[in-house]
Amino acid sequence: MHPFAVAGLQLNISGRQSNLPHLCDRIEMLMHLYPWVQMVLVSELATFGGWTGNAVPLPSEVEETYRRLAAKHSIWLVPGSLYEQTTGGIYNTAPVINPAGEVIARYRKMFPFMPYETGVESGSEFCIFDVPDIGRFGVSICYDMWMPETTRTLAAMGVEVILHPTLTGSIDRDVELSIVRATAAMNQCYVIDINGIGDGGNGRSLLVSPTGDVLYQAGSNEEMLPIELDLDRVRRSREVGLKGLGQPLKSFRDRVVEFPVYDRSSGVAAYLDTLGPLVKMARGSRAGIATPADVASPEAPTAQTPAPVAAPEVGVSPAEPGTA
Repeated sequence: MHPFAVAGLQLNISGRQSNLPHLCDRIEMLMHLYPWVQMVLVSELATFGGWTGNAVPLPSEVEETYRRLAAKHSIWLVPGSLYEQTTGGIYNTAPVINPAGEVIARYRKMFPFMPYETGVESGSEFCIFDVPDIGRFGVSICYDMWMPETTRTLAAMGVEVILHPTLTGSIDRDVELSIVRATAAMNQCYVIDINGIGDGGNGRSLLVSPTGDVLYQAGSNEEMLPIELDLDRVRRSREVGLKGLGQPLKSFRDRVVEFPVYDRSSGVAAYLDTLGPLVKMARGSRAGIATPADVASPEAPTAQTPAPVAAPEVGVSPAEPGTA
């Protein structure tokens, strides 16, 4: 058995003022109540909320505060994320701090929630780190998980626990919870999905096992979610199959197809170019129709005259009539 104690903090987050004192207070209380906890995870954009005007450069005094807190309690700390101001733009960034108070990684969200997270740049590097004598952890932020390639890559790199801070206050939270469970099952790993409340989300943080089973789901109030994980469950599931059944990671490893959809020049994904611009929908708008002027243009695609879709050319055969 390889036990490791992780705690999520589902906290009431303000989008108008700094939440740093509240986060520090709750981490102090968590460690007072549960001194056996070894790692703490907070929700996405918990420090300052979801306004890019609060972006700060990293390292910063805010990060230094978290470093001192991690060192004081000798814990791994992922204090959610915050908007990072750089010369190249603003990123949604989650620091990873070790028990010595050292920042060992900063993960930049790969898929900002467009078109709502406008003005935020996309990160391009995966974040994995090893906890000595325990196992391998990886970080994913909110909308990243909607792109299964992100979490599959983490699993292929050996990640056994995915730490997933999120800020979801919208009506698609039920869908997101299904994605969290599916991610754990498909990648045979733990997923620790921590949402905020108030301006920080609608709660229902979720802890999921390598078999996709819910270990605990929070409600819609502030909660501390301490839990002891057994990373041998990950290794056993990956060795003999999910509940003794499917072995998805081995099947992916032994695949024959190379998925030409990821080759932008293959033409396989030409249909995606017909979906219109990635913009926030306006009243009465339709996907693929950007402005009234575009609708009036005889060359613009409409609901009656869809744009042509190029036939796939690489490794894909058109379905025969009557087949799915």
